[in-house]
Amino acid sequence: MSTIARLLDQRSVGEITLRMERGGPAVMREFGASKCRIPHGSTEAILINTSGGLAGGDFVGVGATVGADAVLTLTSQTAERVYHTLGPPADVRVKLKAETGATLFWLPQETIVFDNSALQRSLEVELHESARFLAVEPIVFGRHEMGEALGRVSVIDRWDIRRMGQRVHAEYFRLGPDLPQTRATLGQNRAMATVLFVAPEAQTRRDAVCEVLSKNDGASVWNGKLVARLVATDGFHLRKTLIKVLNACVGQNNLPKTWTF
Repeated sequence: MSTIARLLDQRSVGEITLRMERGGPAVMREFGASKCRIPHGSTEAILINTSGGLAGGDFVGVGATVGADAVLTLTSQTAERVYHTLGPPADVRVKLKAETGATLFWLPQETIVFDNSALQRSLEVELHESARFLAVEPIVFGRHEMGEALGRVSVIDRWDIRRMGQRVHAEYFRLGPDLPQTRATLGQNRAMATVLFVAPEAQTRRDAVCEVLSKNDGASVWNGKLVARLVATDGFHLRKTLIKVLNACVGQNNLPKTWTF
């Protein structure tokens, strides 16, 4: 058996299926290394990867639906780590749906990618025209404070956001094998994030978001959505700005407790 075949045979697999109604979770299924914890009476679902990180060939699937007028915030217990691979990427697939009048927040903590790691990730979202949606995906390239440097890395990120079946936002991000270091890309920064806010009030949040952005960040609003791009020297400074940006979108005290310092 080849090295890659042995790796795939030993890979970690985890899946979460969740449905949140106004009265609380109606469906919650866990499989493999993926676990989900919802404190009693809370609308926050905390996703946990019990395998301790992602390696080449691992798979994580998350499927969540928010019922009419319900609220759900999906976050992670801690930063996810993507480790060295012998070839295949770690695979993360997220499918979300928000029904009539629902509020859905996808707010995982940072993904830290290490040297010679590979990650492919997809986010597919279906929204009712009256739903509100906020998403963030922060990525940190090595731990700056530990003196870690990345030689080679591969990250592929796909987003497909639809409202009533019509695409309202899509992007395809691909990075590697080398980190781009021009002034038009990452420069000397080692952390980045995208924030997407799709809601009737998105237009009115632009000024508040722009006020808290760092000098190398930017935000735009059009067609009922707000998109912000952020870069920072490390994960700590990225997180400081991200908390302000997310609060500017949804208001104080609406972020999950895992996002507090």
